[in-house]
This record gives sequence, C-alpha cells and structure tokens, in this order.
Amino acid sequence: MIIDCHGHYTTAPEPHNQWREDQLAAFKAGLPTPAYPEISDELIRETIEGNQLRLINERGSDLTIFSPRASAMGHHEGDQRISLEWTIACNNLIKRVVDLYPETFVGVCQLPQSPGADLAESIKELERCVNELGFIGCNLNPDPSGGQWQTVPLTDKYWYPLYQKMVELDVPAMIHVSASCNKNFHATGAHYMNADTTAFMQLLQGDLFKDFPTLRFIIPHGGGAVPYHWGRYRGLADMLKQPSLDTHMMNNVFFDTCVYHQPGIDLLVEVIDNKNILFGSEMIGAVRGIDPQTGQYFDDTKRYIDNAKISADEKASIFSTNTRKVFPRLDKKLEARGL
Repeated sequence: MIIDCHGHYTTAPEPHNQWREDQLAAFKAGLPTPAYPEISDELIRETIEGNQLRLINERGSDLTIFSPRASAMGHHEGDQRISLEWTIACNNLIKRVVDLYPETFVGVCQLPQSPGADLAESIKELERCVNELGFIGCNLNPDPSGGQWQTVPLTDKYWYPLYQKMVELDVPAMIHVSASCNKNFHATGAHYMNADTTAFMQLLQGDLFKDFPTLRFIIPHGGGAVPYHWGRYRGLADMLKQPSLDTHMMNNVFFDTCVYHQPGIDLLVEVIDNKNILFGSEMIGAVRGIDPQTGQYFDDTKRYIDNAKISADEKASIFSTNTRKVFPRLDKKLEARGL
C-alpha cells in the first residue's frame, strides 16, 4: 500500500474561496461574517476527480492524508474569531471529501491559530476533528504571524497544552507554515524552507521530548535544509552539549519526501534513517510543472522513491509502514479494512 502523508485541498471549490475573501472584507469593514455558501457534493467531486484523484490513479498511490490548503490557512489574517470561523469551514470541507472518497482520503485538520492568542480554540478544534470527524492528525503552524516570527519557539511551554492534547489523542502534527506577509520571504520557496529548518533547530536546542516522549512531528518538504546539512546539526548538538540526534530527536521527528528531484531524494535516503522518512508528494501544490530535464512532473515523488537505490523493504517502509507507525489512528482504520 502506498500512503501519501502530505496532501492539501489546493483545488477547493470557488464558493469556499470567495467566502474567505468576503469574510476578511467584512472583518475589515466591521461587519458580521456572511453566511457560508451552499456547496454541492457534485461541485466537490468536480474539484477532486479532475485533479487529486486523477493524479493519484495515474501515479499509483492508494491513500492520501488530506488537509486544508496550507498557504491559505492565513493565521495572520483577522483575529481569533476569524481564524476559528475559517478553520471550521476548511476542516468541514475536508470531512466532506473524505466522506465522498473514504478509501482514498483521510483527514488531517487545520488549527485556528492566531497571533497573540492562546491555544484553547486550537485544542477544542483538534478534539472536534479527531473525535467527531475521524481525523488522524493536525497541521501546526510554528509562525502564525506569517513570516514575521512573532511567536515563541516550539519548545516553549506556551505550546504544552496543545502537546498534552496531542499525546492524549495519540495524533501527530505536521509542522507547516502558511502564507508569508514578509516581502523578504517568498512563501513556498523561502518561508516554507526556513520554517522547516527553524523548527528542527528549535527542537534540537530544547528538551521537549523529555517532557513528551511520545509526541510526534513531521517536518515536511524533506526536512528543509536539514538533511543537506546533517553534519552541521550533528556538530551543533555536540557543541550545545545535547545528546546525539538519534536519541535526542529522531524517535519523534520525521521527514516527508516532498523533494522534487532525484538527487535530493537520493541524499535524503542516504543521510536520514529509513524509519524517519514518510512518503509524501504535496501534489498540485508549490511546484506543479513538468521538469524539462526528465519530462515528468516535479511533484511525482513516487517515481523518485521507485528509482532510489534502496531495498524493496526500505521502499515499503517509506511508502506505508513508517506512516502507519506515526499515525496510529490511520493504522487502526486500515486494520479495520483488513489492510
């Protein structure tokens, strides 16, 4: 079985996207939020079947862990109320996709984070999505200020109530920023990579997993710059008098394969232990075009794993086994289906 751990609803129906624009416009004008539009199952099918579902079938994966569009989370927009309204609408839409295609998609939720707000609403929404909607994890934004980095590190006790709830529910988080409102940082080319690398370094500097030994994070986009500079981070751990990375972090931190060329994947599978790599594509995401050097889509990451010089067992672990371990609620769902 091939499980894609990193999918977003980047093709959401236009009425949903328009409502977001109307919601933000109403907020700025001091007006009530407009009513959420009626969106038919037929329209949802149109947005999925010609896009994600088509590519899933063409490329040969089986199940996608699906969440709202990361770049549209927009935690820096509006306030806590606005973020909560938007988050609930986005998560409910993911639930509808999962209900329409239960054998192909499983849900992961957005959280209603907002700069300066506590995490009470995020904890409530996580509980709702896991307990009522059947979701298996969440996306956690380490910088809800949108590239301004006005929040505290992930190791700060500010985050602990959320971590406690994640441990209680036995769900992981993908550490994933949203759009950038900082002109210095292009969203997907700089802000995403910066955040992935920054999150890893924050975790290296702290001792979070002593307090939460079963907490699990996926750092997307291949771990940002980390695998390429693995020696730097091993050396920094030594200089900072931290334990070796394999015991300090790597029972809790995992990287996906959203790396869009063969040499990058080859480096990832050579440097990072197999158990820490989860298959992901983020298809119809940041990089949607065809690589002129190969004639294949950049984000067809299954092709890179297929061609990697690792064993069949190692490929199977990346494609399925590792993800089922990181997402135990997914494992239980698949076992219930006899898979």
